[in-house]
Amino acid sequence: MITQYSNSHIPGERPPLMQRIVITGIGVTAPNGNDLQAYRASLLDGRSGVAPYEIRYFGKTLAGVCDFDARKYQSRKDIRRGTRAGSVGVYAASEAVADSGLVWEKINPARVGIYVGVTEHGNVETENEIYEIKRYNYDTAFWSHHHNPRTVANNPAGEIALNMGIIGPHYTIGAACAAGNAGLIQGAQMLMLGECDVALAGGVSESIHTFGIFASFKSQGALAEHDEPARASRPFDLQRNGIVVAEGGGIFVLERYEDAAARGAKIYGEIVGYAMNTDATDFVLPNPDRQAQCVQLALRHARLNPEDIDIVSTHATGTTTGDAQECQALRQIFGNSAKTYFNNTKSFIGHSMGAAGALELAGNLPAFTDGVCHATINVDELDPDCALPGLVTNQPRELGDVRYILNNSFGMLGINSVVIIKKTSGQV
Repeated sequence: MITQYSNSHIPGERPPLMQRIVITGIGVTAPNGNDLQAYRASLLDGRSGVAPYEIRYFGKTLAGVCDFDARKYQSRKDIRRGTRAGSVGVYAASEAVADSGLVWEKINPARVGIYVGVTEHGNVETENEIYEIKRYNYDTAFWSHHHNPRTVANNPAGEIALNMGIIGPHYTIGAACAAGNAGLIQGAQMLMLGECDVALAGGVSESIHTFGIFASFKSQGALAEHDEPARASRPFDLQRNGIVVAEGGGIFVLERYEDAAARGAKIYGEIVGYAMNTDATDFVLPNPDRQAQCVQLALRHARLNPEDIDIVSTHATGTTTGDAQECQALRQIFGNSAKTYFNNTKSFIGHSMGAAGALELAGNLPAFTDGVCHATINVDELDPDCALPGLVTNQPRELGDVRYILNNSFGMLGINSVVIIKKTSGQV
């Protein structure tokens, strides 16, 4: 018999994590940085990665565009037959492994798992093929034989496996804009289950290469516009007018704490809590009560109180309703927490969809070392509906000792995800 729950019901507590799972490597490509150091510097210095952008059929708009060197880890042939999401994934995963200090030649490739969050996959490749055969009166004889492997849902994870010679499990996690967190959660779970010894986990996005996402947000009245590109993405500002679409990727190397400690690895942080739930109320509009429940579930999982959290990395995308709803949810949980600070990374880079949660977490993890909460930029006039105690706007804030970071990521069809990271011994 299915139990019927009221709107206020919070599911029962889960047991704490069976094993300690830590982050030992980080690889990123973001619109304002192609490694963690450059990316973090941009966030602290207030440098936006949003720029003018033009795409066929839709025309001129704004976007967060990455400029990483795909040839650093791929041949021209691999780039040509693969996908942009695959290249983003290969770059970020390779950077993460290099950063981790793992001696890759000594790692058993059958004990490495790849878990990559995506919002969608295949739209870019299908649009490209249709555009190409239009020149031949839609004769499908000119349709590329690469189309199927380019568009299968596991493509970004599979391209990483092919490039790096990994023969353990690989798959993508379709979780809309909660996917970056979902990839991280999946990697941690697979390590705890003993399905792998090293997990490459996070999220990627090639979304700016499909005109459809721009057209859809435009028709929804949710695509940002501004005369100054760097000021277009403005979560929490009273004059915000929508989303800046971005591409990018963030991949983490995850290991069991015992394994990382045994090899003397640097540790960026420990995953101590997470949660995912569903609004089940609307295709697009968020449910602040369900979001608050997701945060509360993650806190319970980590055996923490709201006041234990030092930094909350918000999901806010710059839409009028979404930002206000998330702030309503956060006030429910953190309204009495005087030492919790809030920031937003999308104000710098736009919304990188499936990569958003991973990139936003990556951008905040250095706070464990430097003690600084990066700001939310472009807040000229705070929307009263978005008022949060401890919201850091326009200039970074020195916090001193940062012990816990909570990362929010929410998506369409009401999917919510929260991850909590703890500063731990061996901290980089």
